[in-house]
Amino acid sequence: MLLFIRLKWKWIRRSMKAAFTCCILGLIVLAAVFIYAVSLGPPSLHTEQNTIYYGADGKVIDEDHGAQERYWISKEEMPESIVQATLAIEDHRFYDHWGFDLRRIASAALTDLKAMKMVEGASTITQQYARNLYLSHEKTWARKIKEAFYAMRLEIFYEKDEIIEGYLNTIYYGHGAYGIEAASRYYFDKHAEELTLAEASMLAGIPKGPSYYSPLNNSENAEERQSVILSRMEELGYISAEKEQKAVAVSLDYYDHSGEAMKTVAPYFQDKVTEEAARILDTDVDSVKTGGYHIYTTLNKSHQKELEQSIDETIANGSEIQTASVIMDSQTGAVTALAGGKDHSKSAYNRVTDAQRMVGSTIKPFLYYAALMRDYTPLTMIASKPTSFELKNGKVYSPSNYNNYYANRKITMAQALALSDNIYAVTTNVDIGPKNFVEALRTFGISGKLPAVPSLALGTASISLYEMVDGYMRMVSGSAAVRAHTITKITDRHGEVVYKYKLNTDTEKSIDPNVAFTVTHMMTGMFDKALNGYMSVTGASISDQLTRMYGGKSGTTDADSWMIGFSPQYTMGVWTGYDDNRDITKTAEHQYSKQLWASTMETIHQPLPVATFTPTPGVKGVYINPKTGKLSGSGCPKERLVYMAEENIPTETCEPNEKSDEEQINRELQDDSWLDGIVDWFS
Repeated sequence: MLLFIRLKWKWIRRSMKAAFTCCILGLIVLAAVFIYAVSLGPPSLHTEQNTIYYGADGKVIDEDHGAQERYWISKEEMPESIVQATLAIEDHRFYDHWGFDLRRIASAALTDLKAMKMVEGASTITQQYARNLYLSHEKTWARKIKEAFYAMRLEIFYEKDEIIEGYLNTIYYGHGAYGIEAASRYYFDKHAEELTLAEASMLAGIPKGPSYYSPLNNSENAEERQSVILSRMEELGYISAEKEQKAVAVSLDYYDHSGEAMKTVAPYFQDKVTEEAARILDTDVDSVKTGGYHIYTTLNKSHQKELEQSIDETIANGSEIQTASVIMDSQTGAVTALAGGKDHSKSAYNRVTDAQRMVGSTIKPFLYYAALMRDYTPLTMIASKPTSFELKNGKVYSPSNYNNYYANRKITMAQALALSDNIYAVTTNVDIGPKNFVEALRTFGISGKLPAVPSLALGTASISLYEMVDGYMRMVSGSAAVRAHTITKITDRHGEVVYKYKLNTDTEKSIDPNVAFTVTHMMTGMFDKALNGYMSVTGASISDQLTRMYGGKSGTTDADSWMIGFSPQYTMGVWTGYDDNRDITKTAEHQYSKQLWASTMETIHQPLPVATFTPTPGVKGVYINPKTGKLSGSGCPKERLVYMAEENIPTETCEPNEKSDEEQINRELQDDSWLDGIVDWFS
């Protein structure tokens, strides 16, 4: 007997010692886990959220969310009823525990042990939030352990209000709605802060089983759970018995989604915005769409509407020809409208930004800027006649004018630009050096492959419409600091500004504003019939449709038709052609770009005051005779206003007999042997 007692006490002591040791080890493990959790720092609370786009007027134009609706609102924006209803049904001791409800855990563990599997959970709001952020929803012990660890980290580093705010912004309420704001909009078409007690208690019951408890799927189940929630709120003292009864009796009015029409505003523009935001934020497009950003854009919805309407009215129904158009503010570079094709639903390919097409004569203004920087003037005379150029490799390049029309005399740069004379352009390029021309194009933001060859003067390079219009906009503004942009500001989901557009004052490129203005004003000549010569100015076909002064340049290749033009307020570019690069054979299709440009520009300018091109301080305007390049005289039939540096203004005045002195002009042409076979140009 005594031996038995001794053995019993020995076993008890050993058991107590083992238990004590286990407790000590457990505390050590818990301390180690705690230290490890602290060492990892605060876990990220980032989760996908809807990205919202705003137009230039500050109004929402669209949202990006994929198949899910997500918004983030602060706890202060949530009605007290939704917080209380959620606590009542999910975790009423939330503010009293440290991430774990021991009583619920013990009860659930007993149930699970009896069933020998995970059948009942005891997750607190903190644990559920951890699961929503970092884990899957499978019912395994491994997942539960991870969930507990993440819950510990959340409780260590974040306040209770931050946790409940995050939980209510991420929990799933069914029908693709994540978070209370998305759920409120989906079920009741209102913001969460406007929810009534009845509506809040109904929504609070859905996360337990989004399909089973959705009032849109099963109103009976939803109403039973709502009743339980209201009863718990009354028991916990959140509401009075009277409010409980009133809320139970309310008949809720749910939003009807059956008649919704999915029509995206300016889809090509939004595609460009998303790409631009991804570059700015140094992330990918998908992360922008689900990052919960608020992106403030430059879109002018009126401009976009007029542009799309002009496309519909200009291009014949059934035509396979495509188009691309973009409008920018002439002084800031803000993109106000953009259409990358005729119909985004049929082709999402953005021809404004992604298509590289031969630009034709639209490249010439940049050439003449480069020439004016090298002692040329708008009145520099070069002969327009069939000319061959011997290249460095021994080959001969023989460009031609449109339909082989030539002046067969000297013409001014101003007239050459208005008539789009190719011989003048190639001669100028060879004279100043193609490399200098390429450098000028880079100054105006033109990137990509630009071959330094004589034919570059005729637009043989392939460049996007977006870059070309950006370059024209910089010419009109006279600044390299401005650049085309679709975004003015980006804020994160908490309203913190993460990006704000500003002028690119760090650029090493510099545009001479006086020379830029000279070219800008020269481009108004494409609509001035005073510059008609051996053929009409290139804008003659649409000049009668224009009610104010514009400048611009058209361009044509076998497969491309371009028109880029501007006022002091807006710059617009249009390209038309076939995606498969087939030739444009119909005359009417070659006119689409000009017609679309003219109709859109006239419409968007209607509400605006008439603006003039204001000369820069370094230039002076003089009237010259377009044919001779001399100062206009009383006996000369035509005159044209031209701007240039004061020291370049001619001193000779056009004489009456010069208006028909073709013999003298032809004699001068015979003396220009230097034009025939310019050999030295640099590749």
